[in-house]
Amino acid sequence: MVHLQNSKMDSEMVLHKGGCHCKRVRWQVRAPKSVVTWLCNCTTCSMRGNTMFVVPSQQFELEEDSKQFLTTYTFGTHTAKHTFCRICGITSFYIPRSNPDGIAVTFRCVDPGTLAHVEIRKFDGTDWEGSFSRTGISACSKTDAPS
Repeated sequence: MVHLQNSKMDSEMVLHKGGCHCKRVRWQVRAPKSVVTWLCNCTTCSMRGNTMFVVPSQQFELEEDSKQFLTTYTFGTHTAKHTFCRICGITSFYIPRSNPDGIAVTFRCVDPGTLAHVEIRKFDGTDWEGSFSRTGISACSKTDAPS
């Protein structure tokens, strides 16, 4: 269930599992039951309709068999690594420009049952630098990230 409100996030950590549409790309991520997601309006995120939450990379684990089905797209600064399934085309996770030390997980690709609450915040990708400094998104990939 998705709630668009500002409320205190439940910080209890759980193991979420998920992946792409065809299920060839599968992963697990340790994250709170309640997450803050980012709806970005940059050229690629707006075209894909992506809304994601960011975690430290060590909290994300890609299943070994999944690697053969991934391909990567980069553009601009080439910092972001937009990974997607080469079979079904779904971007279930990627390395974001805002957090090159983390993983952005598409919240709609998390298997049902483990996300209790999703808060959606806006990230103005058309003013990337300004939004980066205003939002504090860079803290999301730190292991001691605030809720």
